[in-house]
Amino acid sequence: MQSVKVGVLGLGTVGGGTVNVLSRNIKEITRRAGRDIEITRAADRDLDSPKVCSLDGIALTTDAMEIVTDPEIQIVVELIGGTGIARELVLKAIENGKHVVTANKALIAMHGNELFAKAQEKGVTIAFEAAVAGGIPIIKAMREGLAANSIEWLAGIINGTGNFILTEMRDKGRDFADVLVEAQALGYAEADPTFDVEGIDAAHKLTIMASIAFGIPLQFDKAYTEGISKISQEDVKYASELGYRIKHLGLTRKTERGIELRVHPTLIPHRRLIANVDGVMNAVLVHGDAVGPTLYYGAGAGSDATASAVVADIIDIVRALTTDPENRVPHLAFQPDALVDIPILPMSEVVTSYYLRIHTEDKPGVLADITRILGEQGISIEAILQKQPEEHNGIIPVIILTQEIVEKNMNEAISQIEALDSVKDSIMRIRVESLG
Repeated sequence: MQSVKVGVLGLGTVGGGTVNVLSRNIKEITRRAGRDIEITRAADRDLDSPKVCSLDGIALTTDAMEIVTDPEIQIVVELIGGTGIARELVLKAIENGKHVVTANKALIAMHGNELFAKAQEKGVTIAFEAAVAGGIPIIKAMREGLAANSIEWLAGIINGTGNFILTEMRDKGRDFADVLVEAQALGYAEADPTFDVEGIDAAHKLTIMASIAFGIPLQFDKAYTEGISKISQEDVKYASELGYRIKHLGLTRKTERGIELRVHPTLIPHRRLIANVDGVMNAVLVHGDAVGPTLYYGAGAGSDATASAVVADIIDIVRALTTDPENRVPHLAFQPDALVDIPILPMSEVVTSYYLRIHTEDKPGVLADITRILGEQGISIEAILQKQPEEHNGIIPVIILTQEIVEKNMNEAISQIEALDSVKDSIMRIRVESLG
């Protein structure tokens, strides 16, 4: 039986890792796939720069379009990134009857509906395990391993850069800006870290997982995102005193009113396993009605870790090459005609608990005013910490944990509290999730 010929677009960190993993484990991979797999062509815009892999026996080009139109290539691996030329190349590959493997979460989150429809029409597969949580096989777990379950919610630490920053802030007492500089020096964060620290990268991944969990179309534009740049040492310390850790969490939950789709800093009880995921590691907690909570942990990025997922997708496609397209595992876990357009809840309609840090003047009646406003909005208090006045200026940090309340009520309460003459700064609000 002839070998399956693969073309790789992009020879950066993940592309080079893919070549390395496939060549290093080729005997084991062949035993698992049932056929030889061979990378015969690769494209990169800079062929003169040093590569992390051996390119012996691979025909190189700077024109990626040559590969997606090559009649001998059966699987195209897109590792370019972005949503411009990558989308064009993937569509062209599909049009030419080629299966596609990609690690491009932005492409899937923003254009997946279009790409999957085209792939269905052409009878080919788009595999994207590496687009979410690096080497953790979370897509396969949800699409196949948890297929018997009605998934109720999932929560994930799905951006290693943000998790590294928050871990350093907690463990070493460092400030956000200081740790960010180190993260950039270590290669964890880009020169422009916006996608990582503001939650956009995590929202891409969460959008994909929500679609698989609930059988809904991809709707990245409706995801709520909030970053971690405003988290201070104060918040990290007070959260610890209250028995919590702060994580940059992606959370999606199916409710009677719609689906929550949100990424934001979150207080999680320190006893939860996911609260103890540190450094650049990722973890996803999935709650199914039959199995209960299941936790998936591992490297969310990196050359070999992500390549592990890319090569696993290649193997899956090779195994199914002769399968009737109608009998393959659906891209989003549910049959394409069975997807339902359940509404995504606006953040104002989400129900959760809250941590509030309020800087107030040290004088009688201030706490009474704050609790009165919270009470008028139907907000019950779980705990209060009132700290000593800050040196020389007579300002007291008041920390409040609330019970669950709809966010629009909390928004109104915060607006009224900030309007008090005795409140001197904007209120710091962090959502709280028990994940029980």
